[in-house]
Amino acid sequence: MVDGHIGTFTTEERMLLHLYDHPLPEGEWEAPQALTQSGIASAVHVQRKHVPRTLSRLEKSEDLIINSRHVPGAKQRRKVYGLTPKGKERAGELRSKVLDEIVIHEGVKVELSSLRSGGQPTLELLAHLDEGLVFHTNPVISPVSNPDGSASLDAHSGELLVKRLLARAWEDCKITSDEQNLLDEVIGFLSMHPERVHRLSEEARRERGAPPPEEVYKDMLDQAMIDGVIVEEETALLQTMRDAFAIDLETHERLLDELIKGPTIRAELSTYSAAMDTALDDGRITEDEGAILSTLRISLGVTEQEHANLLAEKRDKII
Repeated sequence: MVDGHIGTFTTEERMLLHLYDHPLPEGEWEAPQALTQSGIASAVHVQRKHVPRTLSRLEKSEDLIINSRHVPGAKQRRKVYGLTPKGKERAGELRSKVLDEIVIHEGVKVELSSLRSGGQPTLELLAHLDEGLVFHTNPVISPVSNPDGSASLDAHSGELLVKRLLARAWEDCKITSDEQNLLDEVIGFLSMHPERVHRLSEEARRERGAPPPEEVYKDMLDQAMIDGVIVEEETALLQTMRDAFAIDLETHERLLDELIKGPTIRAELSTYSAAMDTALDDGRITEDEGAILSTLRISLGVTEQEHANLLAEKRDKII
């Protein structure tokens, strides 16, 4: 779930704005990380696993083009995405509407466009607005590709995965080169900023409580396959993790089967899920509703991870 005014836009709308501000280079063999699925996920504040469905919808509406290009830092060519002329027209109209919005800056009503600095991407500008259209100096929410700020709950799930990996790596008080290589691959997969990773690493080093390797691998497997397809780059990353954690293919198949079948929801989580459905009836969770859900989580014993996963699943169904 995305906080602030930016959370009132659908994933599709945020994706159109992002791709409009980051056009796919024409006639070049290279494209930026921002145009890959992981780069798009980071920019629009959703987990990477939720991106393919929206991209597919944009492709069917003839708003999207797909290329295969070399991406700096990647070993193989990656799929990258851009807008068709139709998509650019649609995104341009949306962007103009956004920049014409009247917001409150230091107590004065102004057009949002007047607060835009240089060639600042639209989504970065929107990230400074809260639900009441009040402009803040610092972003209300920031993507994981930025060093500062708090991430949305969708992105927070990826942060938890990295933190669990770091906890495993720090278990013997040092991070080996093999562990670092694995971490680098996962961090690249999630498009996470190095300074944000450093902060998570310090937290993991202090806390130490390393989770079982199988649980960490299942987290990564969940990230990779929840959109129904495990693509080539995900297959390679999962193989690297299996080698690092000594997880055999039998265990991999068992965990995959568990994820496909879905978890057995306990009564407390089912109750919490129903309360969340009520809060999301209008498509968003207000501050008061968030406070009520927070209290309910404590009383029912619902973890932050369970909350984030539930919210991501429900949000993916309504966008």
